[in-house]
Amino acid sequence: MKKDLLSVQDLGPQEIFELINLAEDIKVNPDKYQDALKGKSIGLIFQKPSTRTRVSFEIGMFQMGGHSIYLGSSEIGMGGRESVKDVACVLSRYLNGIVARTYKHEVVEELAKYSAIPIINGLSDVAHPCQALGDMFTIEEKFGTLERITISYIGDGNNVLNSLMCLASKLGINMKVATPKNYSPDKDMVKLAKSFAAKSGSKLDFSNDPKWAAKDSDVLYTDVWVSMGQEKEAARRIREFKSFQLNDKLVKLAKKTHAVMHCLPAHRGQEISDSVMDSRHSIVYAQAENRMHIQKAILLKLLK
Repeated sequence: MKKDLLSVQDLGPQEIFELINLAEDIKVNPDKYQDALKGKSIGLIFQKPSTRTRVSFEIGMFQMGGHSIYLGSSEIGMGGRESVKDVACVLSRYLNGIVARTYKHEVVEELAKYSAIPIINGLSDVAHPCQALGDMFTIEEKFGTLERITISYIGDGNNVLNSLMCLASKLGINMKVATPKNYSPDKDMVKLAKSFAAKSGSKLDFSNDPKWAAKDSDVLYTDVWVSMGQEKEAARRIREFKSFQLNDKLVKLAKKTHAVMHCLPAHRGQEISDSVMDSRHSIVYAQAENRMHIQKAILLKLLK
């Protein structure tokens, strides 16, 4: 029976740790996996353009002996020129898996419903599971453990936060979230994450105060204030998020051993200052690299 990765909710704690351990082995011993996906092919259906997601999946498949084909909006016209159902059914006859990067999460769900092959969510408006999994791998790599770690997310209550807080709560990791008043995460996602936290024993707290979030934190995490498709709201968002910038003053409230994370692309001078982005505490580029390693682990688990 095929398995999809539409959100981190699709994975249990043991599966998550297995993926992280596999990603670590892939990173340390790449030659061991150079033919692991020989003869396998994936399609990259991207309604939204990307740098890291596209390159990391394409190179990841290549390094494991597989093949990928990019299908942008102009090539496929999914949901317009051709229905999502027909695309899913036809590509299931050609490929071994599909990575979908879409505006609407419902499109990813519909692909999964009708395809006979695994569907991986490369980003939707609701979730970014590959990012969150790569982030946890990066945090463990940095600190040597995920135990007794506090992650502070400061910024917009978006898809990245949805996946990050659900994953942290599943794994028993404490998390503090600070967003402006009108930009809190989705209530249903908060309820879900809190249910995971109740089971794992972790803490998940929310505030509109970035200083509260940053204080004594191990990880300071931010994302763009203006996401793709929100350009018309840019001026208002930048104004209302102004006090939520990760800058030298704010990060001083965190532990001396803190790490700074950003899922990229970054708008330097907005959500994060140049000095913080380029500081010795920043693990942003390691975070970007580890996306590839965790995605290779995901591909191995789903396509083998």
